[in-house]
Amino acid sequence: MERNRCADLLRVCAIGGVVLGHWLLVSIMYRRGHLSGLDALQHVGWGRWLTLLLQVMPVFFVVGGYVNAVSWTAHQQRGEGWTNWMRGRMLRLLWPTTVYVVAGALAVAVARIADVDKAALARAGWLAALHLWFLPVYLLLIALTPLLLAAHRRWGLAVPAVMAVAAVGVDALVLGPHLPLIGFANYLLVWGTMHQWGFAWQDGTLTRPRWRCGMLAAGGAVLLTALVVWGPFPIDMIGTGARVGNTTPPSIALLAFAATQTGLLLAVEPAVERLLARPWRWRLVSRLNRTVMTVYLWHMTPVIIVAVTLYPTGVMPQPSIGSAQWWALRPAWITLLTALLVLLTVGVMRAQRPLRLLPAGLGAAGWWSPVLVLCALGAIVPALVRLAVCGFAPGGHVPVLLLATYACGFLAVLCSGRPPAGRRG
Repeated sequence: MERNRCADLLRVCAIGGVVLGHWLLVSIMYRRGHLSGLDALQHVGWGRWLTLLLQVMPVFFVVGGYVNAVSWTAHQQRGEGWTNWMRGRMLRLLWPTTVYVVAGALAVAVARIADVDKAALARAGWLAALHLWFLPVYLLLIALTPLLLAAHRRWGLAVPAVMAVAAVGVDALVLGPHLPLIGFANYLLVWGTMHQWGFAWQDGTLTRPRWRCGMLAAGGAVLLTALVVWGPFPIDMIGTGARVGNTTPPSIALLAFAATQTGLLLAVEPAVERLLARPWRWRLVSRLNRTVMTVYLWHMTPVIIVAVTLYPTGVMPQPSIGSAQWWALRPAWITLLTALLVLLTVGVMRAQRPLRLLPAGLGAAGWWSPVLVLCALGAIVPALVRLAVCGFAPGGHVPVLLLATYACGFLAVLCSGRPPAGRRG
């Protein structure tokens, strides 16, 4: 089946938005021997409106839904089951993630031997791991794809509509009776709704006729305006907000924003396909698309490298966040980080080439295979959540137990059996 060129371009553009957003909005400071990461939005009030352009995570979940629908459908047509499919999808994400986690753990261990300040190490470890939150949510949605796709084929757009209504109920319980733990359900309900839109994009439910995309965008814009103007939600689609945030956990306001963004992007899909009809443009997008996972995992590393090398020496000035000098330095800051990220991406991808030769599973498959895959999910998901919250060096130490839990989960999925003969992972 021919790849959807628009989906690949959206993924490439989305990773660019993620990188730019993190580099702009997470401002690293070095004062009196201590490294700290500050939210630039707390110092640049009008910058909250920039989040309407920089919040691109909905694109990943919509494209992810599209890709998972295509992949699972093809898998079903070959007569293969959930375990083989899930193992392949997990390892596709977890091999590069494991390389990144091992590198982070080794870096912390070396820093401890070098007697680096524990507070600075903890902060750097948190900055290096904060973006890992995406992986546990996405892994759960992959695991649920067969059920969610079956529901979509039966009930269509009613499924994301019901999920959105449930997300409203969760927000009401969080804001009303103040039950914050219930808010975690919105990580699956809100991001899962966008994932369902990807299913509807893949089979044309959302895009044929094309005016449905416009209806989704218009409805989302009206709802977002009402929630921001008359409701409790801020316009900030990335930060935490003063009273209530839109991302931790994701809110119905973020979902309304995502509806607007998704509707507008899918409305211009025919124009994007025409744009990518030229072979050289499509080749460029294809090459960039192969770097997306590496860029996502490693894009905060250049920030830490620059902070710990150029800030203490005074080579890189540190003006007040939001000042004229701070803004004037942003082009140089982004250019420097881009150069480092390009070199790092090339190096990491070359170093990871031997991973292509590794088996996509070990041992014989059997009744234990789905059990091992489920156990792997049960270990890896909470381990990645904890890493995203606490970082690679909580309290300035290597999180040995946390890393061991992740390692056990990775080994469990790896040892859940080999893929069918003739198939690669």
